[in-house]
Amino acid sequence: MDDAYVVGDPDGLSPLQAEIRDAVARELHAQFALRADRLDLADLPEVAYQITLRVDGLLTGRRGR
Repeated sequence: MDDAYVVGDPDGLSPLQAEIRDAVARELHAQFALRADRLDLADLPEVAYQITLRVDGLLTGRRGR
Protein backbone atom coordinates (compact mmCIF):
# COMPACT_ATOMS: atom_id res chain seq x y z
CA MET A 1 0.00 0.00 0.00
CA ASP A 2 1.27 3.45 -0.90
CA ASP A 3 2.05 5.74 2.04
CA ALA A 4 -0.25 8.38 0.53
CA TYR A 5 -3.25 6.24 1.43
CA VAL A 6 -1.98 5.85 4.99
CA VAL A 7 -1.72 9.62 5.53
CA GLY A 8 -5.17 10.21 4.09
CA ASP A 9 -4.42 11.62 0.63
CA PRO A 10 -7.68 10.83 -1.20
CA ASP A 11 -6.19 10.53 -4.67
CA GLY A 12 -3.29 8.38 -3.47
CA LEU A 13 -0.61 10.51 -5.10
CA SER A 14 2.68 11.44 -3.53
CA PRO A 15 3.41 15.18 -3.31
CA LEU A 16 5.71 14.91 -6.36
CA GLN A 17 3.08 13.05 -8.37
CA ALA A 18 0.49 15.68 -7.45
CA GLU A 19 2.85 18.45 -8.59
CA ILE A 20 3.48 16.64 -11.89
CA ARG A 21 -0.26 16.12 -12.39
CA ASP A 22 -0.88 19.81 -11.75
CA ALA A 23 1.93 20.86 -14.13
CA VAL A 24 0.53 18.64 -16.88
CA ALA A 25 -2.98 19.99 -16.31
CA ARG A 26 -1.74 23.60 -16.44
CA GLU A 27 0.10 22.99 -19.71
CA LEU A 28 -2.85 21.18 -21.28
CA HIS A 29 -5.09 24.06 -20.26
CA ALA A 30 -2.66 26.54 -21.82
CA GLN A 31 -2.40 24.50 -25.02
CA PHE A 32 -6.19 24.25 -25.36
CA ALA A 33 -6.47 28.01 -24.86
CA LEU A 34 -3.81 28.65 -27.51
CA ARG A 35 -5.56 26.33 -29.95
CA ALA A 36 -9.14 27.52 -29.43
CA ASP A 37 -10.12 24.51 -27.29
CA ARG A 38 -9.17 22.06 -30.00
CA LEU A 39 -6.20 19.75 -30.40
CA ASP A 40 -5.58 18.10 -33.72
CA LEU A 41 -3.61 14.89 -33.96
CA ALA A 42 -0.83 16.82 -35.68
CA ASP A 43 -0.55 19.07 -32.59
CA LEU A 44 0.21 16.23 -30.17
CA PRO A 45 4.01 16.16 -30.62
CA GLU A 46 4.24 19.89 -29.83
CA VAL A 47 1.86 19.55 -26.89
CA ALA A 48 3.89 16.61 -25.53
CA TYR A 49 7.07 18.67 -25.94
CA GLN A 50 5.59 21.60 -24.01
CA ILE A 51 4.38 19.29 -21.25
CA THR A 52 7.86 17.78 -21.04
CA LEU A 53 9.38 21.25 -20.66
CA ARG A 54 6.92 22.15 -17.90
CA VAL A 55 7.59 18.92 -15.97
CA ASP A 56 11.35 19.39 -16.43
CA GLY A 57 11.05 22.90 -15.02
CA LEU A 58 9.15 21.54 -12.05
CA LEU A 59 11.74 18.84 -11.36
CA THR A 60 14.65 21.24 -11.85
CA GLY A 61 13.04 23.65 -9.38
CA ARG A 62 12.66 20.87 -6.81
CA ARG A 63 16.38 20.05 -6.96
CA GLY A 64 17.14 23.53 -5.61
CA ARG A 65 15.03 22.96 -2.50
